[in-house]
Amino acid sequence: MYKFLPIILLLLIFACSKTKDMTVKEETSLMKYPKTAGGAVVDTYFGTNVADPYRWLEDDRSKETDVWVDAQNNVTFEYLNKIPFRAAYKARLEKLWNYEKFSAPFKEGEFTYFYKNNGLQNQFVLWREKKGMAADVFLDPNTFSKDGTTSLAGINFSKDGSKVAYQISEGGSDWRKVIIMDAISKKILEDTLFDVKFSGLSWKGNEGFYYSSYDKPKGSELSAKTDQHKLYYHKLGTKQKEDKVIFGDNIKRRYVGGNVSDDDRYLFITASNATYGNELYMLDLKDTNSKLITIQDHFNNDTDVIENDGTKLYIFTDVNAPNRKVVSVEASSPKADNWKDFIPETENVLNISTGCGYFFASYMKDALSLVKQYDYSGKFVRDLVLPGVGTASIGGAKKSEMEMFFSFTNYITPGSIYKFNPASGESKVFVKPNIDFDPSKYESKQVFYNSKDGTKVPMIITHKKGLKLDGTNPTILYGYGGFNISLTPSFSIGNAVWLEQGGIYAVPNLRGGGEYGKKWHVAGTQLQKQNVFDDFISAAEYLIKNKYTSSSNLAISGGSNGGLLVGACLTQRPELFKVALPAVGVLDMLRYHTFTAGAGWAFDYGTAEQSEEMFKYLKNYSPVHNVKKGVHYPATMVTTADHDDRVVPAHSYKFIAELQKNHVGANPVLIRIDKSAGHGAGKPTSKTIEEATDRYCFALYNMGKSFVNPNTK
Repeated sequence: MYKFLPIILLLLIFACSKTKDMTVKEETSLMKYPKTAGGAVVDTYFGTNVADPYRWLEDDRSKETDVWVDAQNNVTFEYLNKIPFRAAYKARLEKLWNYEKFSAPFKEGEFTYFYKNNGLQNQFVLWREKKGMAADVFLDPNTFSKDGTTSLAGINFSKDGSKVAYQISEGGSDWRKVIIMDAISKKILEDTLFDVKFSGLSWKGNEGFYYSSYDKPKGSELSAKTDQHKLYYHKLGTKQKEDKVIFGDNIKRRYVGGNVSDDDRYLFITASNATYGNELYMLDLKDTNSKLITIQDHFNNDTDVIENDGTKLYIFTDVNAPNRKVVSVEASSPKADNWKDFIPETENVLNISTGCGYFFASYMKDALSLVKQYDYSGKFVRDLVLPGVGTASIGGAKKSEMEMFFSFTNYITPGSIYKFNPASGESKVFVKPNIDFDPSKYESKQVFYNSKDGTKVPMIITHKKGLKLDGTNPTILYGYGGFNISLTPSFSIGNAVWLEQGGIYAVPNLRGGGEYGKKWHVAGTQLQKQNVFDDFISAAEYLIKNKYTSSSNLAISGGSNGGLLVGACLTQRPELFKVALPAVGVLDMLRYHTFTAGAGWAFDYGTAEQSEEMFKYLKNYSPVHNVKKGVHYPATMVTTADHDDRVVPAHSYKFIAELQKNHVGANPVLIRIDKSAGHGAGKPTSKTIEEATDRYCFALYNMGKSFVNPNTK
């Protein structure tokens, strides 16, 4: 492992930092980007013609696209290879990354299972142990492929723990294979199931399980549209082609899921056409003649059954409760008219979990965790005492168990696992990571700032203690702002190295997220999406005004919907930022819904065909359509992956082609395209470290900064 820099290398780095501005200008002014041929494709929306010259890059199977990808990578890595401190930065990341990591344990049958990574293993390994027997490896995904790009993407045990079905993802794809195994002997029981996508696996006893998938699309499985999701039942000992469709054969829904209650009494089915709002149905599995029972027959709310106690159902919903609540109802008459409040709505957003015969209500107060414990009568038991201010994640446990686990983290505290006794309320550290990072040297504080329309938005800013606010600090502003997803404090090894360099890491909780419930989410959707960009731009202006940083030292970063955020902000306010890092972004807002399951994102975005007003609104901020000729854009490194079938890489390909064609000035505008990787889940540690190295180094280098190893000070 890298520990000390030779003196001569330190002198070289110092010299490079002194001449950095001149070097970058010389390099990038002479930089020649690959030529991207333009086509004559034109689409017409409500009488308006819109050119799409790079439509050919949507074909992920063509030789022309493959050649273009290699040419772009050659230019990008030639540039990255010239960053003088890149190797040293990677060495520090690897050193900090190299510590044992554990998951919370969970019980299945007579075994206790847990995930463990020795430090730099590409994938976490699933271990198990039982009383009187030493822990041993149950599944090692590092053996699934030579390069570590095949990952364990989900695992579910039968009710008695004797059998197991697990999913694998190859190259990061959302298309999965399912392998069925005897959990005791680890013997494969039958043929692998193929073409499973966006699916859990829910066992009915030990005889079979429910799963979801689409028919294989025509054309590329990585980009072709997938619209009709179906719920299947697989009975052990039968062929996949014999699997029965339970829901979705005669009704078109984009997302369908099935979950069997712990007592095997009920099957609960959710069905939706977007990432928000679902129908809810149930089947009584004890009645062989049971017909589908409707609990909710519309898409106006999110509703799920989380638990049952005999025939009493406990339902988690935002029906008449934007911040969510838990209700109870009898299974014989489960519609909303009969619901009774069990854990009522409060001013804070609720999430819910169960374990050991209790309910655990996890609330967000300004994106920070509060946890309350209730019994099955609805009686309040206690507030959980948490280790600090941050994010607590309460793991589920079976109703019969006597203890459970929760994790706690924040931006400067590596995740630790705590064992909790729900009967006594006592908790103690179960696993605390041994990492070469001292949280006492850093601080996180929450501030509130006003967005463009006066809305108050929270932001957590993290940096070294005693940092001078003189406008010179390298800063990453990270955001998401969509799909009701909340950004709560969590530790990142990559960010830890950035903080060591005197960097600032700032995270605002933008509208479109779920931090303040349904109203906060909706305020950042469709014809209100600009609110999200305004919130992010206002966060940048706050940091600059208060001298945390300056435009010449500010990078913006985000992935997926956050990649859209970065793309929109860099095209709207290019002078405000020095560096832009859009990752796996949704960047072509007129065509996003034509790929894979993208049509399901319409609740947040709307579509170009929806109305003329929606088309004009989307076109007005769509990053691909708002790159202007002759503008000096920030130093930009787009990142994507050739196997991303969630947000297809064509978004990123088109965007960088527009940037390279129209951008003027010394700042580099590049794209880094990972091979045999997907949207992010299951990415091997080696690839994660390589990409993180390149992103942080690209930012520092273009800010005119260098890297100093903390162990050489």
